[in-house]
Amino acid sequence: MSVDVQGERWHPSEKTFAEEMPEYWGHWYCDSEIAPLKAVLIHRPGDEINGIHKNNYSNYRFRAPIQPERARKQQDALAEIYRDHGIDVHYVQNQRADKPNAMYVRDLLFMTPEGAIVGRPGNPFRRGEERAVAQTLTDLGVPIISTVNGDGIFEGACAMWIDRETVLIGTGSRANESGVRQVEFELRNLGVTNIIRTQIPYGSIHLDGYMNMVDRNKMVIFPWHVTYDCAKQLMERGIHLIEATNIKEIKHTMALNFVALEPGKIIIPAGNPDTTALLEQEGIDVIAIEMDEIMNGWGANHCMTAFLRREPLM
Repeated sequence: MSVDVQGERWHPSEKTFAEEMPEYWGHWYCDSEIAPLKAVLIHRPGDEINGIHKNNYSNYRFRAPIQPERARKQQDALAEIYRDHGIDVHYVQNQRADKPNAMYVRDLLFMTPEGAIVGRPGNPFRRGEERAVAQTLTDLGVPIISTVNGDGIFEGACAMWIDRETVLIGTGSRANESGVRQVEFELRNLGVTNIIRTQIPYGSIHLDGYMNMVDRNKMVIFPWHVTYDCAKQLMERGIHLIEATNIKEIKHTMALNFVALEPGKIIIPAGNPDTTALLEQEGIDVIAIEMDEIMNGWGANHCMTAFLRREPLM
């Protein structure tokens, strides 16, 4: 009696990860800074900010002591604006109680069309925050495609989508060459063909301190911090650069730390009249919100918001 043994004669599925992602993971996607925003991840400040006072605030790189309840109310107001615009607001769970900077979630991940790249903070007192973020992403069903490792340093606010094929990445105190190479490898695997490299100057720690996309093919910049090579490459990609030059607004009231809800509509920290007027002249719809308490930790709207889903631009 003969037996026909087929063994391992099977064929794998040739569907891409992106094709199967909605079925197995959910609708998570980001390849833009300005496409319609649909889901975000934030961390509501908890007990970790209760101990920030006049004798220790500088130890955590805060610029002043912080009033915890007022900070929470300001972030709650931002979350409410998101919900009013149909945006799902998710919160980081089980964050460590010794991490007062954890409200600045943008630093801890960079979202892509196929999932999140989890960063590795530059400052040692922030390390460990990314673990709670990674666990929350897992619980939500957001794929984690990479975690920066080895001697790499990378924070999400050191990268910025320009379009589906183009990402701007800066090196500096919060992103070193090793970390950026790891991120670049993953992005190229996802179909990003243009990586614009730049240096983040000594006077800034992240890109969103001096540049931010505001509309289709429009970026607001603080021109004295943008390198010539970076500006040239952006303009060659068809990006119109809007120069905001009020130093006080850029550096103290964080005028460029805004979040785009959709092309041409942003939420900006209040107290930036010159920048607001400049943007309105460019046809931008500006919503201002009080963020002065949150700013005592050197962050605002954009720093607190990690994008989990933006609709692809058509």
